[in-house]
Amino acid sequence: MKAVQVPKANEMQIIELEVPAIQKDDEVLVKVKRVGICGSDMHIYHGTNPLATYPRVVGHEVAGEVVEVGNSVKSLKVGDHVVVEPINYCGECYACRKGRPNVCEKLSVFGVHEDGGMREFVVLPEKQLHAVNKESSWDEVVLAEPYTIGAQAVWRGNVEKGDTVLIQGCGPIGICILKLAKVAGATVYMTDLNEERLAFAKESGADEVINAGNESVKERILELTSNEGANVVIDAVCLPATVELSIDVVSPAGSVVILGFDERPSAIPQLPITKKEITIVGSRLQTNQFGKVVSLLNSDELKSSGLITHKFSLDEVKDAFTFVEKNPDKVRKALIVFD
Repeated sequence: MKAVQVPKANEMQIIELEVPAIQKDDEVLVKVKRVGICGSDMHIYHGTNPLATYPRVVGHEVAGEVVEVGNSVKSLKVGDHVVVEPINYCGECYACRKGRPNVCEKLSVFGVHEDGGMREFVVLPEKQLHAVNKESSWDEVVLAEPYTIGAQAVWRGNVEKGDTVLIQGCGPIGICILKLAKVAGATVYMTDLNEERLAFAKESGADEVINAGNESVKERILELTSNEGANVVIDAVCLPATVELSIDVVSPAGSVVILGFDERPSAIPQLPITKKEITIVGSRLQTNQFGKVVSLLNSDELKSSGLITHKFSLDEVKDAFTFVEKNPDKVRKALIVFD
């Protein structure tokens, strides 16, 4: 079978591997149908993902069809359409005992720490696969994993009906957060520097959009919230300046959710944190969000609605990564299509 491997930073190759075989009773063999190209895949390719190891078969946004199941598999059968939950964890450390396996001390992420799904077949444990409606298109269900990132951020921010939410960043993850925040019943404001992304955010349900390069985000948010500030600020940009702004514009008793991996420090004074009694949390991957997202996909409450802009064949994968890199203003989400 063919697989896309990054042997080291800034190199990519299509290699031939043997089709994997089921080794354990709880394993499932899946024929891959779609793989989304994520920003983290691009970072692995360029050597800027601090968590990845090489050589690596990339890809963690994966949808496929079950072709074989192990003897103890109960929830899946041959022919089922599935999406991949890309985390493997120990189940015993403090984080796992607290119900937070996404930050397990022995966490292994499919496509980052271990070979991922940009290959024709994969074998995974039953617990990492979730059945979706066969009637739903592959192009829709492959977005399950990025939607869970949005669902996690919304959960970490404790977003509730009637809340005002500010999302910084209108990229693919920002849009996924938007969709889940709207499902929760929030009023959502979004910022970006790119007018096309801002326009798409408005089309996707944002109540207001703000060009952070043209106007003061703080002044506009205070205007929109009658000087209260946003109840929840979700930072999907995560530059030092946007983290600082999050603390500045969040309301008293509000929450700030940070998604990024930037190692540069932000200059955050203690006073507003204490004075407003702000809750500041990180959000990484997801935990227990796949069930909710799959249900929303199956009921058509979550639709891509233009989020997918480009599709490439497996043989075009190098061109796909180059195109995504060179055309950030044109690409929202690109997919690799497997026949």
